[in-house]
Amino acid sequence: SWGCETAKRYTKEQLMECLKALNDTERFGMVLRAKGIVAGEDGNWIHFDFVPGEADVRTGGADVTGKLCVIGSGVDKDKIKELFGI
Repeated sequence: SWGCETAKRYTKEQLMECLKALNDTERFGMVLRAKGIVAGEDGNWIHFDFVPGEADVRTGGADVTGKLCVIGSGVDKDKIKELFGI
């Protein structure tokens, strides 16, 4: 698994593109679940959940710092960090 804290700001569209990309098992490994909360570029907080073939991105309550978590098998941590711009 891979996880990190981040102050990076995202748009909902950027996050959705990242989550869609996680379906590429050759590039990122078999991602079984991803979730997190990150700061939005508009000042709101964005919550997200991913399971293969399904992603959900929504605004929600605030947190102290952004958090990303990706769980799977053979996960390429460096490529996932690059995908999220960390």
